Amino acid sequence: MIILENVSKKFGTGVYGLTNVSFTVEKGEFAFLVGPTGSGKTTIIRMLIREVMPTQGTIVVGNWNIIRLPGRKVPDLRKKIGVVFQDLKLLPDRTILENTYLPLELSGVSSKEAMKRAEDILGKVGILEHANKFPVQLSGGERQRSAIARALVLSPEILLADEPTGDLDDDTAWEIVNLLKEINEAGTTVLMATHNANIIKKLNKRIIKLNKGVLIGEKNDKDEEKPSASDAPEEQKEQEKKHEVHEHKKTEEKKESITDKFEQALKE
Repeated sequence: MIILENVSKKFGTGVYGLTNVSFTVEKGEFAFLVGPTGSGKTTIIRMLIREVMPTQGTIVVGNWNIIRLPGRKVPDLRKKIGVVFQDLKLLPDRTILENTYLPLELSGVSSKEAMKRAEDILGKVGILEHANKFPVQLSGGERQRSAIARALVLSPEILLADEPTGDLDDDTAWEIVNLLKEINEAGTTVLMATHNANIIKKLNKRIIKLNKGVLIGEKNDKDEEKPSASDAPEEQKEQEKKHEVHEHKKTEEKKESITDKFEQALKE
């Protein structure tokens, strides 16, 4: 289960990326986190793995209170949460098999067992025949499946997918979404960040809608969309203006690679 209560994130510029966001994702649920680029979707995903801390509010993931969680326990949290990053973060100098079993080895699993489990999960996502290829040798859809396999190899309770269909054609995008659906039906909670309206409409799952850092509505698969209780209109408009300024500044900054952070986090 995922719970956010009155979560806000104020960046160093003084601008809010999220403002009083509250929602719950139940255990075993499949939910879409939707909104245009810059709406706060990635910030929420980064908070759920405690890569970013909120300025205020409460975040609970499973039995973990993210705010109160000691730093030494963060690696344990991340073993319970699989993440398909927006830019995949596959290591280019390692094969798909090596990318997949790396989290297992860093977690202390023997090489033999890590190899077996990695091959099993690659078979489940349908790319075992590409195990010894490098990421650059695969198609976009195959790389997405590779990233999903790596995210699942530690048997997480929750899978977070950040725009997993963003650079794919329609047919391949549907293959990835159907794979996520199968993973969910097997018992894993799935939270997928996307702005693909076609997929959202056709899959008919829970929708959590954001705009400029503000939760503007929710819709269950059988319910009509309901507006969210948010800030007073004037305050919301002010925060949206600040959010736009922050997003503009972010696009001018060089993105920091977190490949090393990924490896380091698993080593801890």
